[in-house]
Amino acid sequence: MNMTAHAARHPADFELVRLTSGGLTLTDAQGRQHVGVVPVRAFPIAAPDEGVSLLGADGHELVWLDRLDTLPPTQRSLLEEELALRDFVPEITALKSVSSFGTPSTWRVDTDRGETSFVLKGEEDIRRLGRQALLIAAGHGVHFSVKDLGALDRASRRLLERFL
Repeated sequence: MNMTAHAARHPADFELVRLTSGGLTLTDAQGRQHVGVVPVRAFPIAAPDEGVSLLGADGHELVWLDRLDTLPPTQRSLLEEELALRDFVPEITALKSVSSFGTPSTWRVDTDRGETSFVLKGEEDIRRLGRQALLIAAGHGVHFSVKDLGALDRASRRLLERFL
């Protein structure tokens, strides 16, 4: 049986509120309340505003949203806040240094969240997302993005090209 067959499909089919404890509660079209709702993006990097699933505390899908921009502003704001907490993917804005051009290597980078360093275990941890975007899996489980290779400075591009 398709698990999404019973999930609400239209923004008018549910109401979403934040509890004082911080969690999200969804009230479905039948008036049932689902506490501890978790939003999950289907494509957090490639299409962050498309394909969002609202999962109940048991992990089952309650609502599938094709697009966030179809939601009323209050619901959209709540989901964007929650997703921002869940989807921590700093964007690399500059490469400062790499410890070696073989792997594993330690990278020192500037991101939109500040300066940091991470270990790149292997070249296979760098994944292309289209022609100009990359997703880099760091050794400690955090993913970093490069949204536009062309926007990086020349020195950063030169360092990165040795791994591509």
